[in-house]
Amino acid sequence: MNTQGQYEAAVAGCKDIFIKKTKDYGTSWRVLRPVSVVDQIFIKAQRIRNIQEIGVQKVDDNIEGEFKGIVNYGIIGLIQMEQHGNPYTDLPVEEVDRLYNKYASHVKEVMEAKNHDYGEAWRDMSQESFVDLILTKLLRIKQILRNQGKTLISEGIDANYVDIINYALFALIKISEA
Repeated sequence: MNTQGQYEAAVAGCKDIFIKKTKDYGTSWRVLRPVSVVDQIFIKAQRIRNIQEIGVQKVDDNIEGEFKGIVNYGIIGLIQMEQHGNPYTDLPVEEVDRLYNKYASHVKEVMEAKNHDYGEAWRDMSQESFVDLILTKLLRIKQILRNQGKTLISEGIDANYVDIINYALFALIKISEA
């Protein structure tokens, strides 16, 4: 198993879509408030869960594409935590590329540390578990937002986004192996 290579390929596929959509739409996503980013990820995760449970889908967008969307909205969430100023002003594609790389690199560092400690336990997990954990993390973010971003002993919003991105990337790796 070549986790590094598989992980990098999954990130590259997500980033390719992100940059192409940035060229098509600009950074229109900058107007999204924190709860809206969470809701976009929630919609994608809930759709995957519905397809898993029902076994039938009526819209052509496949589960792989939804996981890629979760990765990209997770990156948007991390970028949005840092961005200030006028949300109606487009960021240049070069800046979007730099920010994507910055956060993807951070997410990968966390994955490598956790893989070291947990021994790639994610390889024995189901796609259903990844979706359930993503939904759990989203509900945690919503609660943190209701608490004005404050936690007593728990990780913050950014750590939850990192975990969501990694779960989606693990699902993409497993899909590529199937």
